Amino acid sequence: MNFIKEPASTYMNTNVFKSFLIGGYECADMINNRGNRVNLLAATGHDSKIAEDYALLSEVSIKTVREGICWSVVEKQPHQYDFSEVKNRILSAKKAGIQQLWDICHFGYPDGLMPSHPQFADRFAGVCKAFAELYRGLTNDPLIVTPINEISFLSWLGGEVRGTVPFAINSGFDIKYFLCRAAIKGIEAIKSVDPSAQIMTVEPLIKIHPPIGQEPCNIINDCNEGQFQAVDIITGRMCPELGGQPEYVDMVGINYYYENQWEHCGPKILWKKGDHQRMTFPQLLQEVYHRYNKPVVITETGHFGEDQCAWMEQITEECIEALDNGVDLRGMCIYPVVDRPDWDNLDHYIACGIWGYNDKKERYPEVNYVQCVKNCQAVLSAYFKEKAPQERTVLTMA
Repeated sequence: MNFIKEPASTYMNTNVFKSFLIGGYECADMINNRGNRVNLLAATGHDSKIAEDYALLSEVSIKTVREGICWSVVEKQPHQYDFSEVKNRILSAKKAGIQQLWDICHFGYPDGLMPSHPQFADRFAGVCKAFAELYRGLTNDPLIVTPINEISFLSWLGGEVRGTVPFAINSGFDIKYFLCRAAIKGIEAIKSVDPSAQIMTVEPLIKIHPPIGQEPCNIINDCNEGQFQAVDIITGRMCPELGGQPEYVDMVGINYYYENQWEHCGPKILWKKGDHQRMTFPQLLQEVYHRYNKPVVITETGHFGEDQCAWMEQITEECIEALDNGVDLRGMCIYPVVDRPDWDNLDHYIACGIWGYNDKKERYPEVNYVQCVKNCQAVLSAYFKEKAPQERTVLTMA
């Protein structure tokens, strides 16, 4: 007769992230609606302040970050790559003990390219493969990649409202189709270098509601369903001719902000508890989780001004509610952790981060928000400690 110890459960044993709270750095590099190339990685100073930025994260116990390579900077000439700045960030993370999640395309393409260009998908696959080779040569950390950030938003921005290349209207699905084609080729290229690489899609999560007392019309239903098209294509549910496969997506990332629910042809839905919410955030997370049966990550969330703390506290509570409801939620990314300018007007400074910066890019803390994030970390730590596997004694016969 023997006594052995075994876990009582395996709750949260499978999380691949070093911390549930994740820090996101703005890295958009598109041509904006004025026709000017932007580089928010440089505009915020993150490219030159990388060691300092990673050191600051220790104040709020964040050990995982979202980064982007800035494709338009890396590939100035076709198939010629300059990863020197990206390499510096990878090595800085290695030194600081920070885990990085990488975007290959975060809204920007190299000059002369657009999604429907005949060479776009091959060019994208090329940079994906080159990045995977670089990463595997520098670190043994798991490779977690988002090939193209927010395909749904990017196809709307460039294909419906002339907000970026190709500055079109009535072409949203066409742009989406070609972005998904490139993403699939990119995933295949990444996995040819590292079959264990994990792919995390990142898409906005929205909900459009009918006016109170009315049933949803076909337009509303189509819009709500349309937000899932990119992941459906990459997983092979739609447009199978592009070669999507269920195994091409390991985690489903969603971006959710205070204005992501609204009434059709009407106002935004108020987000604070006690307001007239139509659908709670945990309910939306459940929809995504049940649709794909894959781990879910909140890849962007945050607010600005006086509502920053109230938003973060509420989202933290709602993460716990979603977890208790059975959603396999792996993390929540505060985006951005450093203030940023408006990409269409770089003179417009948006105070939305945990840290701000002055004209010299010197960092300073948003004191109330720093404390709020610490408080949220404490709440989450207490929750996960309570839910962690507990050893139990089991009697066995020898």
